[in-house]
Amino acid sequence: MTILVSNDDGVHAPGIRCLAEALAEISNVLTVAPDRNCSGASNSLTLENPLRIVKLDENRISVKGTPTDCVHLAINELVAEPPELVVSGINAGANLGDDVLYSGTVAAAMEGRNLGLPAIAVSLVGSEHYQSAAKVTVKLVEQLRKHALPSNQILNVNVPDLPFEQLKGFKITRLGSRHRAEVMVKQQDPRGHDIYWLGPPGKMQDAGEGTDFAAIAEAYVSITPVTIDMTAHGFIGKLDTWIQDWETK
Repeated sequence: MTILVSNDDGVHAPGIRCLAEALAEISNVLTVAPDRNCSGASNSLTLENPLRIVKLDENRISVKGTPTDCVHLAINELVAEPPELVVSGINAGANLGDDVLYSGTVAAAMEGRNLGLPAIAVSLVGSEHYQSAAKVTVKLVEQLRKHALPSNQILNVNVPDLPFEQLKGFKITRLGSRHRAEVMVKQQDPRGHDIYWLGPPGKMQDAGEGTDFAAIAEAYVSITPVTIDMTAHGFIGKLDTWIQDWETK
């Protein structure tokens, strides 16, 4: 069986190379990833242009498309048999709390799950100790071979940027949250036209015990089960009373 590896930092990024090499020790690996950095692409698909591929070597393919495109194309067209699972990463930088809404790393894993495969998104909270995140991922993959994930969930994994021996362990966490990001950076291009850059993300708002933020701050690997079904099941009954109220007037 084969593990499909993708990311949002691009096919040439050091994180995906390190991840593929580590997973190749325990499985066949196929890397299908964007030809450029697509950070922040979320779950976007390319609809108005064809997807073009370049085969870099026997097990590594570059795609002119988004992370979601890559996983969708790989599973539906580029492999003869479905992969064993999808692993997205290793992202250069954290994907904590609200970040998962925008993350192409997480989106690639979600697309694998949408197509029926177990999936993991892996991020390094920094850009140095990729080997640590790779070792963590191998351990998780070995566990996934013994224990199936629920059909509507992925694992979002964040690893402190430390040597593996300095990691304090693993914590199962929930997503924290940030304050709203309010800063935009306004500049002018050489022709005098206004241009705008997104500013830094908001500061941590919910970073208490049990959150992914707290685990990382304490040098633990954070493992968060993320549900694909975004329905607010607990609010369905309340919302139904609104409808009943409208219908009685």
